[in-house]
Amino acid sequence: RRGAAGPAGASPEHLASAAEGVAAVARTHAVVLTHGNGPQVGLLALQAEAAGAEAPTPLDVLGAESEGLIGYLLAREVRSRLPGRPVTALLTQVEVDPDDPAFTSPDKPIGPVYDEGEARSLAHSRGWTVARDGDGWRRVVPSPAPRRLLEEDILRLLVEQGVLLICAGGGGIPVTLDAAGRVSGVEAVVDKDATAVLLARAVGAAGLLLLTDVPGVMEAWGTPDPRLVRRMTPAEARAFPAPEGSMAPKLRACADFVEGGGAFAVIGPLEQGPALLAGTAGTRIEAG
Repeated sequence: RRGAAGPAGASPEHLASAAEGVAAVARTHAVVLTHGNGPQVGLLALQAEAAGAEAPTPLDVLGAESEGLIGYLLAREVRSRLPGRPVTALLTQVEVDPDDPAFTSPDKPIGPVYDEGEARSLAHSRGWTVARDGDGWRRVVPSPAPRRLLEEDILRLLVEQGVLLICAGGGGIPVTLDAAGRVSGVEAVVDKDATAVLLARAVGAAGLLLLTDVPGVMEAWGTPDPRLVRRMTPAEARAFPAPEGSMAPKLRACADFVEGGGAFAVIGPLEQGPALLAGTAGTRIEAG
């Protein structure tokens, strides 16, 4: 959550809430878990700069650091709630296209929220691109589309062995491959919702749950009378007017998953996983 205290923006209270939400689903279902990292990537970059690093830490390295950090915290908390269940976190690389147009149009928010004056000052002094995000301003970086999870065979093997797997965090570590198969990290942060669809397909998931801190997709959001949308088709999800910085990527991901053969996708509160699966909470996207 925005403004959370604790290790790189992960407060103990929110970690406990996340772990309880995951465990509630995992007690009766096979679960593969992924997560975001936008605040943590930005905070780790600032920490490296404050420590006097001679050159900025590359975003792929920061992505790996944040994936390891959050993966460890989630694995620790989930394991504590599921005694005897095998739980592990795995660093995951995701291939992107080096010619993706996103590299010339950065739009993915990372790091803390600033007021406009501070954001523009930081953009000038650090060579950042900044943009409005809600009521504040944040640094934005390229967000190319994910093409393939390099470790997908390993992920499937672990899932087949009954492991509750935490992987592809923050959209995965962005890399490119040359003709000889050599891997190189790139300066980008991949959208976590788009990577979640790749991950779900890779492990043969029946359902995709995008867990967040709002009741679901809301009509008239920001007005005195917001209304929860309970059901949507993929076409309705794509057409729904939603902000690019928040709900739009989730709606696209749900539509992509269902159109690609997934049984259903749901957007809703982290704490209500079983209710989301039962269809009594959140917004459910499925074929008409």
